[in-house]
Amino acid sequence: MEVEGVKIIVPSSEMAVVGLTEVLSRIHVIIRAYRKLKAILKKDRPDLLILIDYPDFNISLAGSAKRFKIPVLYYIGPQVWAWRRGRVRKLARRVDRMAVILPFEEDFYRKRGMVVTYVGHPLMDEHPHVGEKSKTIEDLGLENGAPIIGLLPGSRREEVINLLPAMIGAAEILHLRHPDLQALLPLASTLSPDLIEVMTSQSRVPIKIYSGDSYKALSVCDLALVASGTATLETAIMGVPMVILYKVSRLSYWIGRMVIRVPYIGLTNLVAGREIVPELIQDEVTPEKIAQEALAILEGSQVRENMVKDLRGLKERVGKGPASEKTAKIALEMMTR
Repeated sequence: MEVEGVKIIVPSSEMAVVGLTEVLSRIHVIIRAYRKLKAILKKDRPDLLILIDYPDFNISLAGSAKRFKIPVLYYIGPQVWAWRRGRVRKLARRVDRMAVILPFEEDFYRKRGMVVTYVGHPLMDEHPHVGEKSKTIEDLGLENGAPIIGLLPGSRREEVINLLPAMIGAAEILHLRHPDLQALLPLASTLSPDLIEVMTSQSRVPIKIYSGDSYKALSVCDLALVASGTATLETAIMGVPMVILYKVSRLSYWIGRMVIRVPYIGLTNLVAGREIVPELIQDEVTPEKIAQEALAILEGSQVRENMVKDLRGLKERVGKGPASEKTAKIALEMMTR
């Protein structure tokens, strides 16, 4: 957005956290940002407020917009179908239009009295074009003919700290079985390269840190270890078999178990409606268990073949978009009206 000329009031990276208790470490930043934005709504009265994900913060901000009679478009709606469904009543009162990105969300919100449009997933807008695999491998500084494992520990510091050590440990176990194994880590723009370099410096497996296009990196991977989140769909779009990992603080996990009402943690499995890729959650996130699941994919041709087939089907279910264009049209329509 900044590249396109948007004035950034508070960088979203300063407010990004995973888990419930983890919010406390950023609460002062979040409160300060909320007050700034509320003041802007009150003083400047924009023609439209577009909210993107980040539910608790944005649902509260929608309440302020409602008081100031500012129309609200919510793009990438909160996952209230997964937990704390009671929030949907607040959404219905405060939000004028919803633009949702998962196929089952349209029916969910419409049944609850909201004006909603399924626009498809914005990842499908990107149309990743990658070159010939052997050439791409060389461009990335890797060796052709050796297995490549992708490490995607997330885009937030807490995720990386929770997941990357176990990913590296698993890669080292795999390296014992496959001495020519290579690891590739696409670096999220929100992360400090210094943090990743420190965490990977002692690895017994060569880990290539890549700061470019994540699709290019995924295109050469035989397998990926992926933090639960949007990256699982990116990996699915590229047809790369994966193991999904999720780990937060013990208190966050305990609270989450009481309130979450969906059978899977990963978007890939949620959209598919069944487990098409393995998930390891909380105490299951160990080097040994990750390596076990990874080996079953790397060395099990039928397991791998079935997974790739399921991922192709998932890509078709996500939709062809263009999500961004459809959402922009809704926004223009709301401002014109």
